[in-house]
Amino acid sequence: MTKLKEEMLVPTISRVAVILVAFYIAAQMLSDIASLKIGVVAGFAVDMGTFIYPITFTLRDVVHKVLGKKNTQVLILSAGAINLFMAGYLMWAASVPGDPGWGLTDEFSAILAPVWRIVLASIAAEVVSEMLDTEIYSWFVNKITHEKQWARVLTSNSISVPVDNIIFAVGAFGGILPWGVVWQIFVFNLIVKYLVTLVSLPLIYVVPERV
Repeated sequence: MTKLKEEMLVPTISRVAVILVAFYIAAQMLSDIASLKIGVVAGFAVDMGTFIYPITFTLRDVVHKVLGKKNTQVLILSAGAINLFMAGYLMWAASVPGDPGWGLTDEFSAILAPVWRIVLASIAAEVVSEMLDTEIYSWFVNKITHEKQWARVLTSNSISVPVDNIIFAVGAFGGILPWGVVWQIFVFNLIVKYLVTLVSLPLIYVVPERV
């Protein structure tokens, strides 16, 4: 690669990296907040973060492709710390007396004050599964092939998604909700996450391989 091409590529990669990191953190935070609600979709109990969180697995793969393994690991741990800080801040905000003229203090606390068991289970599931995803993705690229980029995403997600699912479902709801409901959450989450994985596979091709 010529020096001119390298100089043109670096700013482009930097901009793409910033966008990817921003989307990754945003998806993590939105899914953690939405997970505080258990809804019923198609007759199944499901935490409502399920419909946005799965995209983080493919985003993680794209970040790995752009920034490498070490930087991706830093991102995963940083996202966990940010989500923990978010939960603590929301808890503090909910504890502050509300202005009488506002009149929504109880509603704010009921909706956004974190349920710490759910928060901790969610963060643990995210960190463990996505660190595992990182190792599998790296193994596939280094030991199997640089070709078939869709296969590296599918392989890493196919192992890390069930791990995420079991940690979250059991950690957040085991012993609290009936085990039948916990099983419904696990099954429905798994189906949705695999569907999102399949839909999001093309994202891996939006950025070039690192040189």
